[in-house]
Amino acid sequence: MSTRIHIIDLPADDAAVHLAIAEMLVVAFADTGATAWPDVEAGLAEVREALDPERINRVAVDETGAVLGWVGGIPQYEGNVWELHPLVVAPAHQRRGIGRALVADLEAETRRRGGLTLWLGTDDENYRTSIGGVDLYPDVLAHLAALRDVTGHPFAFYQRVGFVVVGAMPDANGRGKPDIYMAKRL
Repeated sequence: MSTRIHIIDLPADDAAVHLAIAEMLVVAFADTGATAWPDVEAGLAEVREALDPERINRVAVDETGAVLGWVGGIPQYEGNVWELHPLVVAPAHQRRGIGRALVADLEAETRRRGGLTLWLGTDDENYRTSIGGVDLYPDVLAHLAALRDVTGHPFAFYQRVGFVVVGAMPDANGRGKPDIYMAKRL
């Protein structure tokens, strides 16, 4: 990682940081087919929702305080399991270890709160895996056993940081657009 980063808690009252994250969500997910953050207002709504005090929110900043990425954690199953949601790194800073550092930090924070498992859903809305655009029925598990990255889908990153595929929801985002579920024991 060439840029020195610091990982801090998401400030609850810093409008500039919130705006930077909202803009990052819009830009970083624009080419994925995702419809979650079509504009800055949707990104700001995500940030506001994430400020729930039960959640974990960690932000990577450089030495000037510029926001490079954000990761969030949502407690589930009485805190035994946490959902990683969301993870975003500014496109200009991707592939520099920032996402990996944010995930490692979230894992440490989740463990500190008693979490045993971290899970996530990673959608394939634009056919970037071998199961995108495919009718997964009647044998979803056979398709998952043969799952592979086609054009740089995030599930490959998550595998590199220790997550395993634990399931999928066929047609979660429309016909042939599954959500791939991944988890990691902490």
